[in-house]
Amino acid sequence: MIQPRPRTIPEATVARLAVYLRVLTALADGGRSTVASGELAAAAGVNPAGLRKDLSHLGPCGVRGVGYEVRTLRDRISRVLGVERSRACVLVGIGNLGAALADYAGFGSRGFEFVGLFDAAPARVGQRIGGHVVRPVDELEEVVTATRASIGVITTPAEVAQSVCDRLAAAGVRSILNFAPVTLTAPPGVDVRKVDLSVELQVLAFLGQQRLVSVEEPA
Repeated sequence: MIQPRPRTIPEATVARLAVYLRVLTALADGGRSTVASGELAAAAGVNPAGLRKDLSHLGPCGVRGVGYEVRTLRDRISRVLGVERSRACVLVGIGNLGAALADYAGFGSRGFEFVGLFDAAPARVGQRIGGHVVRPVDELEEVVTATRASIGVITTPAEVAQSVCDRLAAAGVRSILNFAPVTLTAPPGVDVRKVDLSVELQVLAFLGQQRLVSVEEPA
């Protein structure tokens, strides 16, 4: 018997599903049983039509006139995103940002567990952050192999980020989240997502300036 091919979900939709999951989790924790599509869309920052299109990738979800069952939809999105499976992660670069990420307890509830923290600075090695002891970066490959870590987070200075990316990929990591202000090159089969906080702040500053100009312009 030929098995059906798994449903392909666009990357942009996956990102929004993660936002819906966050909203639904908060609603469930607050005791809500149902939510209207308009309310869910507004809380997630999308329009209702976009929400319905995104959720159509999951199959039938809502009930006309009722909305969505919060826990049912939360659990379905969790299964699609693989939240119920724990994903081993390593983090390289324990500066202020790296330390903050390593100490953030919210990743665990989303199915992500840091199994190794690494830094090249002797002063950082041996520090305990988020229940883990910072290791020397020389032990990176050993820990990735032993824990089968599939996700790597890079919060190093730009000049060493590419070499860290290369080492992570060679050790078997297939997903990399890069906070360093540089574009990384990875081999086929390794996904890299870049988070540039300075760019996001610049976009916000521009949007704020545009609103200010529109208010000041004469009618």
